Amino acid sequence: MKPISTAFIIAVAIMVACTSPSPEPGPEAAREIRPMAANIIGNNVFFYYENFEEAVTFYEERLGLEVVADYGFAKILRVAETSFLTLVSGDTEMHSTDEPKAVAIALITEELEEWYAYLVEHEVPLRGELKVNPGGPHDGFVAYDPEGYYLEFERFNPHPENEKLIPALAEVDSLYTDKGPPELGFQATVLWLYYDDLTASQSFYENVMGFELMVDQGWAKIFPTSKSGFIGLVDGAKGMHKATRDKAVTVSFLTDDVDAWFTHMKLQEALEAFDLRHQEVLDEGFVRVFVGYDPENYFLEFDQFVEHEDNVDFLRVLAE
Repeated sequence: MKPISTAFIIAVAIMVACTSPSPEPGPEAAREIRPMAANIIGNNVFFYYENFEEAVTFYEERLGLEVVADYGFAKILRVAETSFLTLVSGDTEMHSTDEPKAVAIALITEELEEWYAYLVEHEVPLRGELKVNPGGPHDGFVAYDPEGYYLEFERFNPHPENEKLIPALAEVDSLYTDKGPPELGFQATVLWLYYDDLTASQSFYENVMGFELMVDQGWAKIFPTSKSGFIGLVDGAKGMHKATRDKAVTVSFLTDDVDAWFTHMKLQEALEAFDLRHQEVLDEGFVRVFVGYDPENYFLEFDQFVEHEDNVDFLRVLAE
């Protein structure tokens, strides 16, 4: 998929609106050409496990994350204010646990040294030692969860590279729970995704998704998507993972208007800028959802959770 300019999208949208006799994507859809990120109220990511209960125990008891929704085969945990992690049991129609784990989640914290000491004490496997670079843009270390997903504990520092990020993080309070280690919490998350063609992927997230670049590390780009949630695009030739076609991860955007997102992405499909897995919004009872693919096959899921007995705590958290 080639990079797509905003001007091209608008021009083709106007042409479609003026010439297509079909109501999809006619004039109503053409008016949806606008940045849509404002309709995202939270970030979520799905990880997939052979030993589901072991993964749940690790995230609940070792990291202290709160379960905010339990569907039996999957549990949603709150990481930061608008950042969530969903643990999924076994192989699903979406992904297999045998697929490469070409993803990492950065857990942003001000208690970096304390987290490192805590995880070493509890013998959590680490990819390397804590690296602190005085005067550098960030410090951190990487741990492994029970089935090998990368957890990057990271602190962003005042630095020209972070001139937009630091004020954004200052608006977010760290989240602490009664379950977690005392006085250790998380402020935000960055979901790192790995690409062969970083330029095309950046174009997609800017021009199709409507995200604004906040941090440019050259071989990595960071976009804010909700108050405490960020997406990081990484050059697979330089990052911790290589780019792969298949990957055991689904990127989820929580929204309060899934129909507007579907209209927007349906038009992007007509412009050959996006591929939909579903040609309609699916009603799963507890959530209204559709799925598509970004330029290098990361599954993007758009979720609007609805009133349901299993969603009581989750909807309360989303409304805070």
